[in-house]
Amino acid sequence: MNLRNKLSDFRVICFVYLVMVIVPWLRIWLTGKFDLDYSIFYHSFWHAWQQMPLYIIYPEDDNYFLYGPLFPLLMAPLAVLPYQLGRLCWMLIITYVPYWSIRQSFFSRSQQLFILWFIAVEAYTCILDSESNSLILACILFSFYFIEKEKDFWAALLIALGTVTKIYGIVGLAFFFFSCHKLKFAGWVVAWTIILLVLPMLVFGVDYVWQEYHAWYDVLVHKNDLNQFAAGQNISLLGIVRKVSGIASYSDLWLIVPGVIAFCIPYLRLQQYQNMAFREAMLASVLMFVVLFSTGSESYGYIIAMAGVAIWYTTVPWKRNKWDLALMIFAFIITSMSPSDLFPKQIWRELIKPYSLKALPVVFIWLKLTYELYTRDYSSE
Repeated sequence: MNLRNKLSDFRVICFVYLVMVIVPWLRIWLTGKFDLDYSIFYHSFWHAWQQMPLYIIYPEDDNYFLYGPLFPLLMAPLAVLPYQLGRLCWMLIITYVPYWSIRQSFFSRSQQLFILWFIAVEAYTCILDSESNSLILACILFSFYFIEKEKDFWAALLIALGTVTKIYGIVGLAFFFFSCHKLKFAGWVVAWTIILLVLPMLVFGVDYVWQEYHAWYDVLVHKNDLNQFAAGQNISLLGIVRKVSGIASYSDLWLIVPGVIAFCIPYLRLQQYQNMAFREAMLASVLMFVVLFSTGSESYGYIIAMAGVAIWYTTVPWKRNKWDLALMIFAFIITSMSPSDLFPKQIWRELIKPYSLKALPVVFIWLKLTYELYTRDYSSE
């Protein structure tokens, strides 16, 4: 089997992803290093179980817990396992659930292969720190898939789940206009949201969970303020403008409102809704938009945006040109590779990291995608 055939074999990709899990899991376990994010997730269940505040910094975690009160309940099956076994299960989940969401999609075999290889670096970044952004990607992809399959019940569940755990999942509502059963879909979104908001109350108590919802809102507002100029946060279009300008006084709404308008304008092209390529382009736009217009965007979140970039490049019915290829290479080098040891550290430390320029290639691609959504015909050739 030659190299091309190996790279086109899903068993090879599946094995590579498994190696990306096992190696860091063993390294952290055997060296006794601190796994910050999984520690926070693990302790969130026990803090909730013992009726302790979720949204303060505990010495054993050294950072804020930023997920909704439902999240500790979802962590229960892993939290009751031996710590390292639970951590391994978590790393497998954050790796193979998004892998499965891409394999179950409507993308062609070649498109799936390209997307899985293209986001591999970002997937590894999430695995290294046990981050959950890959699960948000899976929620968005599955919600799109289920709407396309007219399974509004499941699409609504995933949108509600992504929303009440990490807010980002709410962008799945962008696919509302593609649903064939809009009233049914809206009804299920409301129903599932109520169910998932109430569910942790059945386990941890009504008063405690209600209090923690208020605390969750407060910590998100506080974290938003902290993120503005933080080196490892606000890696977004908002962050680029904020950090390059050095101005703290303006509101991000000056960028968010035009961004939302630009994002929504393609919905006016009703005749394009019938084209799968157009709907997939809107999916790509959603995946990039949610990262580019959030002050909470971290390096780990770019598994979401880079999946959008790969979908943008591969799913159009026309042939991509050399400038599109140049943008893809630019994105891979600056967005995916710049935090790695293969990239010049001085450029990373002094230019890319301080000014959130990891987001810059995705900004260019999202703007080009938006222009294409305004002007191009997505009917199959």
